[in-house]
Amino acid sequence: MAAELRAELEKCLRDLNIQTSCVEHPPVFTVEEMMAYLQDVGGAVTKNLFLKDKKKKTLWLVSVRHDRQVNLTDLSKHLGLGSGNLRLADEAAMLEKLKVGRGSASALALLFDTDRSVKLLLDRDLLHGGHQAVHLHPMTNTATLGMQPSDLLRFLQHTGHEPILHAFP
Repeated sequence: MAAELRAELEKCLRDLNIQTSCVEHPPVFTVEEMMAYLQDVGGAVTKNLFLKDKKKKTLWLVSVRHDRQVNLTDLSKHLGLGSGNLRLADEAAMLEKLKVGRGSASALALLFDTDRSVKLLLDRDLLHGGHQAVHLHPMTNTATLGMQPSDLLRFLQHTGHEPILHAFP
C-alpha cells in the first residue's frame, strides 16, 4: 500500500513540475534515527506530530524543523484551544486521514486528506528560513524527499491546505 501511495504522490509532484531529491534509507521512527542518513543533505529536515484537539476533535499536523522543541501546552494556548487540549492522535486516525502510520507522517501526506479535515501548522522557518530545500517523508519512513520551500507551499496549496505559520523556538 505504501508503495502505491508513494507512487501517487510522486506522480502529483511530477504533474506540478516539482523537482525533488531523494535519500532512500532503512525504516526510521524518530528524527534521531533519520538524521544519521541525512548528514549530507542541505536544507531543513522536518519532524512531524499528528495531534488532536480533545475538545473540538480537530486534527492537526504539526511540521517543524527537526531541531525545534514543540511544547503542546504552549502550542495549544497559541492556537486558542486552551491549556492542555492538544494530544497525540491515535495511529488509526492518522491511517484514516493521511494513509500513513507511525513514523511516516509529513505534510506530503496531506495529498490524501481529501476532505481537508486536517489543519497544518507549519514552522515558519521551513518556508522563510532561507533553506535551499525542505526534507520530508514521501508516505514512507524508508525515504526522505527534498524540495524547494516554494514548491512545498505550491504543493500544499494544490491539496487545499493553507498552512498556519508559527515561529517555533
